[in-house]
Amino acid sequence: MQLNIKDRFNKELPADPILENTRRQVEKACFSYVTPKQTAKPELLHVSPEMLINLGLTEEDAKSEDFLNVFTGNSVLPNTKPYAMCYGGHQFGNWAGQLGDGRAINLTEIEHNNKHWAIQLKGAGETPYSRTADGLAVLRSSVREYLCSEAMYHLGVPTTRALSLSLSGDNVLRDMLYDGNAAYEKGAIVCRVAPSFLRFGNYQLLAARQDKETLKTLVDYTINNHFSHLGNPSKDTYLQFFETVVNDTLKMIVDWQRVGFVHGVMNTDNLSILGQTIDYGPYGWLEGYDNNWTPNTTDRQHKRYRFGAQLDVGLWNLLQLANALLLLIEEAEGLEIILNSYREKAATQYLEMMRNKLGLFNAEENDAQLISDLEEALQLTETDMTIFFRNLSRFSAKKPSEGLEVTTDAFYVLDEVTSTVEQQWNTWFETYAKRLQNETLSFEDRKVAMDKVNPKYVLRNYMSQLAIDDANKGDYKLIDDLFNLLKKPYDEQPENEKWFAKRPDWARNKVGCSMLSCSS
Repeated sequence: MQLNIKDRFNKELPADPILENTRRQVEKACFSYVTPKQTAKPELLHVSPEMLINLGLTEEDAKSEDFLNVFTGNSVLPNTKPYAMCYGGHQFGNWAGQLGDGRAINLTEIEHNNKHWAIQLKGAGETPYSRTADGLAVLRSSVREYLCSEAMYHLGVPTTRALSLSLSGDNVLRDMLYDGNAAYEKGAIVCRVAPSFLRFGNYQLLAARQDKETLKTLVDYTINNHFSHLGNPSKDTYLQFFETVVNDTLKMIVDWQRVGFVHGVMNTDNLSILGQTIDYGPYGWLEGYDNNWTPNTTDRQHKRYRFGAQLDVGLWNLLQLANALLLLIEEAEGLEIILNSYREKAATQYLEMMRNKLGLFNAEENDAQLISDLEEALQLTETDMTIFFRNLSRFSAKKPSEGLEVTTDAFYVLDEVTSTVEQQWNTWFETYAKRLQNETLSFEDRKVAMDKVNPKYVLRNYMSQLAIDDANKGDYKLIDDLFNLLKKPYDEQPENEKWFAKRPDWARNKVGCSMLSCSS
């Protein structure tokens, strides 16, 4: 197994001089060296053929003992020094101080086909940042991250990727709902891959400590290695860097809204500096369209990270990053101008995204009202987001009275579609039909265009849970089935029609299908 090792992070940035793997505050450093934990009996459950190719590996490599040992943390690649990153962050709006990679260990960085990848294990043991935790991961959370990160990529949403999913052979104690009922679960390890795992919190912690020297080193490193098109680091470049992060973060969140993804824990330590979806914890897929829904049990009361708030939270998090960069730039005006442009950009991009979902390609003044009226109607009764928008492409502007019939499969309880609700829907369909008549695309071409942005298949929570239940019994076929299904989320896939269905009743309140904790 040959990898083209190109370590940068742990060669160009200051390291924690203490080598002991003990919990501590790490000052004036960006990472700590740490060795992954040896596991009892590692077993490879699944590997992504696409990511193998991206890293310059083969399917034969994936069958080797070396591959199994390296990507479960049981052996360290020659000439590499694994490490855990040091960062802080705001958690649910409150500054939490130092956090860091508590259960992630970066193995190395590689280059292949002119692309740079950082390779990281999640669940490979304790680090100096584990605080009171064990640094391990369980099978259920690992299945969810492995499947979802790859599913998001094929949906066209910026995301970290996953190479492999493995069992450690160890049992791990977890209190899944934080209710005092801890139980042993199967330990697992996901190998995550991204150009970088840097997050807002890396910069925040250094700024909070007024460590301007290390902050400058880290920002310059980031620009030189990931934003080199902006030119040499300077105050102007720092502003351009921040504006790029704002734009990338906004694009990511608009894509979340497009496909109905709710991150669930948008803390600043969980936002990638590259605008990629990172840290798949208590995420969820919007099934009944509900702006107030959050999948996170910890967020149940205040719903800070609910579906409808994600764009606003993005701005709040970017403000925290701006405050960190202010230590370097020393002038607030440029940062404020960039931040002040966010809301207008967000409104414009959201409107454009929703137009695309509705098959509207010529902008008109009343489109925002049409979309607002639709969002209101979608929340009158429990209405499945994915099914509604996918089936809407079959709507004919010549037959507005058939709108409800075309989308009826999206309604969870037909009895709730009362005459009043029906009237509101019919009014909307009539307005939509008139609006469509101003478009130049044919019915067939519009359907094709809409089906390219409205997925037919998403990783619904109950689907993950079925795969997890099977995996806990030693049956991994459904993991592979879902992995392959989600490679083509916009295709019809008639053989997989059973997955184009509303959440079943048994999953409505089942743990893992409706609400999840941060350990999920």
